[in-house]
Amino acid sequence: MKQPRMLEGYRVLDFTQYVAGPTCSRLMAELGAEVVKIELAPGGDRVRDWGLKPRTSDGTSHSTYYMQHDHSKLSFAIDLKQPDGRDLVMSMIPKFDVLVENFAPGVIKRLGFGYDKVKQVNPRMIMCSISMAGQTGPLSEKAGYDLIGQAYAGITDGIGEPDRAPSVIGMAIGDVSTGVAAAMAVCAALLHRERTGEGQYLDASLTDTYFHMHELNVPKIALAGDRVRPKRAGSQVDGPGPAGVFRYRDDQYVMILITPHQWPQMVRAMGKPELASDSRFKGARARHANRFELQAIIEQWLASFPTRDEAIAAMDKERVPCAPVLTVNEAVSHPHLNQRKTVRWVQDPLLGKVAIPAVPVKFSAWPDRTELRSARLGEDNERVLRQYLALGDERIQELYTRGVLVRDPTI
Repeated sequence: MKQPRMLEGYRVLDFTQYVAGPTCSRLMAELGAEVVKIELAPGGDRVRDWGLKPRTSDGTSHSTYYMQHDHSKLSFAIDLKQPDGRDLVMSMIPKFDVLVENFAPGVIKRLGFGYDKVKQVNPRMIMCSISMAGQTGPLSEKAGYDLIGQAYAGITDGIGEPDRAPSVIGMAIGDVSTGVAAAMAVCAALLHRERTGEGQYLDASLTDTYFHMHELNVPKIALAGDRVRPKRAGSQVDGPGPAGVFRYRDDQYVMILITPHQWPQMVRAMGKPELASDSRFKGARARHANRFELQAIIEQWLASFPTRDEAIAAMDKERVPCAPVLTVNEAVSHPHLNQRKTVRWVQDPLLGKVAIPAVPVKFSAWPDRTELRSARLGEDNERVLRQYLALGDERIQELYTRGVLVRDPTI
């Protein structure tokens, strides 16, 4: 008998777009839930126009961005500005366990699907709203995305060189992390419901997720106030080391991160016993005060190796924590990430063989699927309406004729 996936039998109504919300619902789809993605007419999720859009086997195009964040979901494309569209979706809500949305606060309520309404028709529903700053508080109505939440959470100010403006992170760390946190919360709420029968409302925000990433400074500031003022450290960690990014040659770099007790290991790896007795580097405080002098010595040593990998090997021999600073291209082809299937190669019916990031935790009960499907806009309209509302062909065709339902014209 085939082992059921962990969330198999649960149904998720997905009002999400872009990254944070779709990450939450995609993880639930990966865990076995049936996810029906509501895509607003006429164009659906805006990321359908993002990423690469290579030609598919039938001559049309399909978005890599949409595929990564929305595979394994059913696409139900509907015009919620029409009363019939709203009525159809509301009549489906009793059939679902979870509703996820990431509109700006207030939008889902104006569409007619606020938690007060949803709870009336399905008291067991777990509803999760994801936004930049949350559903309450002075910033709750402010428009914003990942980097806006990052700036409010005191993260951006710590990124970059100390004598220059803060830097921008070139990836959606907050979006993805908030999606993961929201999926965790939904699963916990489902467990709570199994025990009590009670549904509930979850309020997730990018700002909250980013603030949660502060690993050290919040309680220090709470106790010491402005006497503690974290500063941008640039490529070198502002603490005992050596720790930070070190140049090997050209545009190749090495990350080294050692704690005070590992300094003798670094000395042995470098084959420079004189550093152990050098007054500039004797003790953690001295190494911190003279970290840029130490950086120059380490970089000169790194450059003496024929290859970066040989420098890494010399440090690995002494168990010095280090890594090559890989480009994304190098990471995609790295043997460790491929052997662990962190780089997950899948077969999509529209895009063919393509790599995506894997689910960040490995489960012993079941492997990642290697065949995935990402739907065209409205591809599953008929399936959803027949399965959840038992609508017939004539009624479905009428909805298309009136523009309540939309779909990709190539279907």
